[in-house]
Amino acid sequence: MTASPRVDVGFGSERGPILIALMLATALVALESTILATAIPTIVADLGGFTQFPWLFSAYLLTQAVLVPVYGKLADVFGRTPVLLFGIGLFAVGSVLCALAWSMPALIAFRAVQGLGAGAVLPMAQTIAGDIYTVAERARAQGYLASVWGMSAVVGPAFGGVFADFLSWRWIFWINVPLCALAAWVLVRNFREDRPSGSRARVDWAGAATLAVGAALVILGLLEGGQSWAWTSATGIGIFAAGVAFLAAFVWIETRVEEPILPVRVLTRRVLVTTSAVSCLVGAVVLGLTSYVPSFVQGSLGTTALIAGFTLATMTIGWPIAASQSGRLYLRIGFRNTGLVGAVPLVCGTAMLTQVGVGSSPWYVAACCVLVGLGMGLIASPSLIAAQSSVDRSERGVVTGANAFARAIGSAVGVAVFGALANAALPDADSNGPGAASPDAAQLAASVTPVFGAVLVCAVVLVACVSLIPNRPVPAG
Repeated sequence: MTASPRVDVGFGSERGPILIALMLATALVALESTILATAIPTIVADLGGFTQFPWLFSAYLLTQAVLVPVYGKLADVFGRTPVLLFGIGLFAVGSVLCALAWSMPALIAFRAVQGLGAGAVLPMAQTIAGDIYTVAERARAQGYLASVWGMSAVVGPAFGGVFADFLSWRWIFWINVPLCALAAWVLVRNFREDRPSGSRARVDWAGAATLAVGAALVILGLLEGGQSWAWTSATGIGIFAAGVAFLAAFVWIETRVEEPILPVRVLTRRVLVTTSAVSCLVGAVVLGLTSYVPSFVQGSLGTTALIAGFTLATMTIGWPIAASQSGRLYLRIGFRNTGLVGAVPLVCGTAMLTQVGVGSSPWYVAACCVLVGLGMGLIASPSLIAAQSSVDRSERGVVTGANAFARAIGSAVGVAVFGALANAALPDADSNGPGAASPDAAQLAASVTPVFGAVLVCAVVLVACVSLIPNRPVPAG
């Protein structure tokens, strides 16, 4: 690996406007992931449907995940720009519909439309960054994109509260419209991509359909199992059985078509299998912390929601700092060794979290999250770059999409496993229905202890997967 002669990767470089466009596009999805939570009470008061509001998040996560591999293949066939612009446009349409929603079911349906758009935005932003930056530059570029999540973790909840309290919760969605227009305008004005050469490949629509349906059913079963229905109920078993059947049909189709939507040969390469496993576990660890750290800090340590939010934000602040500097490491010592360096703060941070209790300080929890963020920055970004660097441009969209899809699967599995552990640790868990009293500080602390233990296990397994990544996969450009 050799460093690129281009030393300026930031906003002042010739690619600066493209980077701004990618950051704006990423901000659409990042803000939408954090801005809604603080407005839920106001939305429920206006539209009703208290028992349905968790679907605002489930529907968005589900539809965001299922088409990611499809978008990746379409980007390799038709180009990155059309797919990204389609995603931005669909996200804008979904936002307008959400702002006009007249009931909770309507809002849930329109959030699903938003998710379909978001599923194209994130992997395309990462793919374009992989196209326009060299291997030596990609770490800094990914650091800029990761910094958007850090800013959103701080700004999103605050904006959501302001809109809900002083304007209207509908402004949470209206604000996306000018942001979408600005991101699309900057992208079209500044990004000129090289279109795929040669004759245009046929799109494997049968494979795309079976993958989307199969993945949707499996993720739905993971998200809602044990909540909307019992795991062993006819519904729970039937959804997983149908999902597995569709995925089996997908594999059968992919081995027989000329241009598969997700080539099986790509998923059998060591670097891609290991980096996808890393991404899956990254999704699980991040989901565990983002779901349970704020509730623990607020409920067990007696802090305000603002302090709880900032405690978690330290992870998303440390992440881009480490990611932006990881390029210097992997160019010297390789991708695997860089990840193993990041394993030290990751394992230390997650191990320290297993020791928290009602007497802990928010500063201690924040320090744990900083360590986790620094570790993730040295693992997640280099592993993605290793995967992108091992293929040429014609497969980079598929590889990036598969990586993002693996992370979504990890998040969905994390929802199921961590939720089951937390509920099982609550005393009289079966009585914690809608009318039950909220757990006190000690009970809440007891419920998150096994969750943080499971997060530590995920971190250790993640490190084992990192150790299997080839240290220097041959860069493809």
